[in-house]
Amino acid sequence: MDRAVSLPSQPDKTLTVMLVESSGAPSGLELVSSYQTTRVGDPMDLVALAAQVQKADEFVKANACNKLSVIADQIRYLQDQARKALEEAKRDADLHHAACNIVKKPGTVYYLYQRPSGQKYFSIISPKEWGPSCPHPFLGAFKLQHDMSWTPMEEVGKRDAEMAVMDKLLSQQTALPPNTGPNFKGLTD
Repeated sequence: MDRAVSLPSQPDKTLTVMLVESSGAPSGLELVSSYQTTRVGDPMDLVALAAQVQKADEFVKANACNKLSVIADQIRYLQDQARKALEEAKRDADLHHAACNIVKKPGTVYYLYQRPSGQKYFSIISPKEWGPSCPHPFLGAFKLQHDMSWTPMEEVGKRDAEMAVMDKLLSQQTALPPNTGPNFKGLTD
């Protein structure tokens, strides 16, 4: 049974309140006085019920907006991660295609130079080792990782520290524990 109610705080707006259908004799049995169950109670009860429904609607909307906001932040984060992964993949592919007369070995640092013709090439000789007689402009130093990705020298320390944490974690935790909670054992001293 629907009842239209206007709230005292918003007299121009009506809110529909759903009341439980009443039956004088549910399943053929009269359980209580039909007068008590079908009489119209205090009109302020309906107003309070309508106000509660309106407040619940506002909370549901606010909760949905909060959840959607978190999801939107996660989407932006994932987009940034995807963009970064694509940029790194392009850089790695470009570096693998740079000219080089030696077989590249993971774990080694290589120095990228550019000839006047525009050709980029790798050398194992650093600009410091060349000194003032460095034959071509130096573009950067990169470490070839074991997964065949390249790390710029300025990021090698950070990457090595991350790998050390992962190695420590893997050496102390050979199998996943039965507990699904977070386990930070071994990550802290």
